[in-house]
Amino acid sequence: MADDTSLELIHPGHPLYDGELELRFRVLREPLGFSRADVKFPFEDASLHLVAHAGGTVTGCVLFHPEDAHGGRLFQMAVAPSLQGKGLGARLVRALEDSLRQRGFRHVHLHARAQVVPFYERLGYAVYGEPYVEVGVPHRNMQRDL
Repeated sequence: MADDTSLELIHPGHPLYDGELELRFRVLREPLGFSRADVKFPFEDASLHLVAHAGGTVTGCVLFHPEDAHGGRLFQMAVAPSLQGKGLGARLVRALEDSLRQRGFRHVHLHARAQVVPFYERLGYAVYGEPYVEVGVPHRNMQRDL
């Protein structure tokens, strides 16, 4: 991963937000046949958005939606294909977890696509519940105490 990659918490309306949406579309939605209109969630404004960027280009992101005072859901984890497998995703998740701890959150859960379950397991997340299909893709619920 390039040394000039910065991590930054942003919000909808931030200059990097359009780049975040484009990355989420290209990595998470377009391969499944979804449109750009399917990228945004109703709770975008109430969520934390952590982006990785270099030279103004968003190269990774992960979001967190608080569900109560103690925890919530990690979602929309995406890394540019050219950087996948080089540690940026883990760096994003760890930085988000640090920020959540500082804000008093104690646990996180997520809906992991089946093929990325090992990635989250390496970061300390555990599978719970039965497999299911979401957005046409097999998923597993995972959780972790912070």
